[in-house]
Amino acid sequence: MTEPVTPTGATSTLPPPSLNGSAPPVPAPQPPRRRLRTRISSMRIALIVGIAILVVVLIFIIQNANAVSISFLGAHLHLSLAVALLLAAIAGALVMAAAGTARITQLRQIMRRDRRKSHAG
Repeated sequence: MTEPVTPTGATSTLPPPSLNGSAPPVPAPQPPRRRLRTRISSMRIALIVGIAILVVVLIFIIQNANAVSISFLGAHLHLSLAVALLLAAIAGALVMAAAGTARITQLRQIMRRDRRKSHAG
């Protein structure tokens, strides 16, 4: 019988296959290990992203310092454009937070009701 020929320059750490098929199986390649994400690492990433957003907002406010007149429901204000847009964004975030809080409260009530029913029955 002849030995299998390996290309010149290529080295193999695996044993040559046996003629009767009794060679150990070739191990499957291991996936790369992922780093564990902890609460502190997540908080650090969130803090860095928050600081980057704050810098962008500050640049926006500085570049848009010209004043505009705003009328809303009979109220008349004279603010800088950046402050007006920032207040509108904050108001939108508060509305979304209120809607999210209402939905979470509703789901918690449903879970409590279902838990009481399962304990009683």
